[in-house]
Amino acid sequence: MPRHSEEAEAPLIVANIPAAGRQNALALAVAALLMVAAATVAPFAGIQLGRVDAFIPVLQTTLGIADLVTAALLFTQFSIQPHRALLAVASAYIFSGSYAFLQTLAFPGGYAPNGLIGDGSNSASWLYVLWHTMFPAGLLVYALTKDLAGKPSDRSVRSDILITLAAVFVVIGLSTWIVTAKTEYIPVFYTSDINVQTRLGNRANFLLWLWGATVLTVLLVRRRTALDLWLAVTLLACMPNFLVAMIGSSVRFTVGWYAARGFVLFSSCILLTVLIIETMFLYSRLASAISLQRRERTNRLLSVDAVTGAIAHELNSPLGAITLNVDTALSLLHSNPGRPEEIEDILSDIGNDSKRASAILASIRELTVKRTDQDAQTSADDAARLALKLLDHDLQISGIKVSTQLHGNLPLARISATTLQQILLNLIRNAIDAMSSSAPGRRRLTLATRLEGSTVVITVEDTGCGIPAADQERIFDPFFSSKPDGMGLGLSISSTLLAQSQGELRLVHSDPRGSIFQVWIRTRE
Repeated sequence: MPRHSEEAEAPLIVANIPAAGRQNALALAVAALLMVAAATVAPFAGIQLGRVDAFIPVLQTTLGIADLVTAALLFTQFSIQPHRALLAVASAYIFSGSYAFLQTLAFPGGYAPNGLIGDGSNSASWLYVLWHTMFPAGLLVYALTKDLAGKPSDRSVRSDILITLAAVFVVIGLSTWIVTAKTEYIPVFYTSDINVQTRLGNRANFLLWLWGATVLTVLLVRRRTALDLWLAVTLLACMPNFLVAMIGSSVRFTVGWYAARGFVLFSSCILLTVLIIETMFLYSRLASAISLQRRERTNRLLSVDAVTGAIAHELNSPLGAITLNVDTALSLLHSNPGRPEEIEDILSDIGNDSKRASAILASIRELTVKRTDQDAQTSADDAARLALKLLDHDLQISGIKVSTQLHGNLPLARISATTLQQILLNLIRNAIDAMSSSAPGRRRLTLATRLEGSTVVITVEDTGCGIPAADQERIFDPFFSSKPDGMGLGLSISSTLLAQSQGELRLVHSDPRGSIFQVWIRTRE
């Protein structure tokens, strides 16, 4: 699983998030709505409506901007984690946005009666064909290369992006020049009347539909991430565009013609919307994690300041007395060596002051280590939810299905929230590591809470490789780890923290099918 491990440790990017159940359901709902909308429009597709020359410029300029913004977001994700397949998707959206805008310039009645570029009738149609040919082509390249590891590039991320942009714009420029300046060498889609399409036009619509359907099939077969899923929905949203033109109407300014452009605009906004929403979710998780880290750091700094002040204040007195007695004893030895009883009294005082200093240190340790957790209280359910939220991305990247069985009405446990979170985070991370060698379909994590008398029990169960029987008795020993790269401190520290709060960490069961750990904490009586 080397590739999987690299991605699990990589920076968070939307393109690597696995397709979760929520996203699958939402994508299915969107696809169903698209099919219903297409079926509703189809019977009325041939009805002629009024010619609105501003429709194409407004709609396709908006579409072009949306596609170019999507491409920019994809390039940004590539700069965070350089997967070359992302360059293909970004290129597809540049092709789409650029050809959409160029078609607007060539469209009769858009910005000029015969268009600003092209021959006034067929250039716009050919730009439309290029648009819906190159966009699926980019997605096909992505689908076929996304799982290839490949060799790391010697070029920088910026160089890869600039080379991609240069290649894409060369293709766009050359193809646009051919269909606008050399129209005498290419077939025609429309007669002199722009509302009359030739037979070639209908065939082109069928071929474009077949091309899109082929790429859609490849995406669905190779679907693994949320990006794969929504790219498939994007292509599906383009399908009614060609079906309406083939079956209902190929004439401009009809119900079908207007609706087809609407479907294309909708498809252009799908991935952009998903990227923005998922980025907001990732930002929210990151902000929450940073907030918790800052709060924990502040609490630790305050605790350190308090402990330092207490130590300095309490130890000054016995240490000062020890110093004074030592000076007095030395003075007596030099001035009158024949008075041993006084020397004995002084040494006795030094011993008492030393014991006092030791007692002060013990009391400070009691204050900072034990009393903090004994006086604190927290909800085990809340700590479990927060631990899962903080590790949500790691669980998704690892393809782990999480189930919770939280009690919902537990009394407060006698432990600080920070300590309990640290323990649960360690147990869940260990579970993720243990399941890295399991088959993706059987990776399951169960987090449950219950009440046993006056004790809260938190259970963390995984379906990982388990802990060898010979190691189970030593698993809580310091510096002992069953993982090759483990330090052997996580479970030891967690066990110690629980013991200080009069709790216990137990390994209930472990075999090659998984492990069960339990956290036992007393409640506030």
